[in-house]
Amino acid sequence: MVTRVLLIALLAAVVLGMVIIVRGGQRASRHLRWAAFGLTLTVVAALTPFTVEDSGASSLYLLGVPGVAAAVPLIADLTDVARIAADLCGAVVMIGWAVLLGLGIGFAFLPGGLLLIVVVVIDLAPQRPSAT
Repeated sequence: MVTRVLLIALLAAVVLGMVIIVRGGQRASRHLRWAAFGLTLTVVAALTPFTVEDSGASSLYLLGVPGVAAAVPLIADLTDVARIAADLCGAVVMIGWAVLLGLGIGFAFLPGGLLLIVVVVIDLAPQRPSAT
């Protein structure tokens, strides 16, 4: 179950990332933040029955930490406050959580963290002048 969710999440992250970067233009980082958030919530929804059955009440923080880590960069983007720092913190928390829970459900959260790393790279890259 977890392996299937991980493979689907990785495929979705690659496809979403490529499409958004190619077609996103100036707003690519915002679209990637939304993609990371949506992908993380989808993974949380897919893993909830398995995690609740296996871990009981602990599933609240097992699944809640990546959800909050994906929401923080989105909130920072919507309020226009410390976006790069929020993206980096969200990515580090999600990837750290994936490594910490790697033998269980953790690696399913890796694609969302990788999308946030791409957002940081896009935001730190020098902007190309438009060809008009």
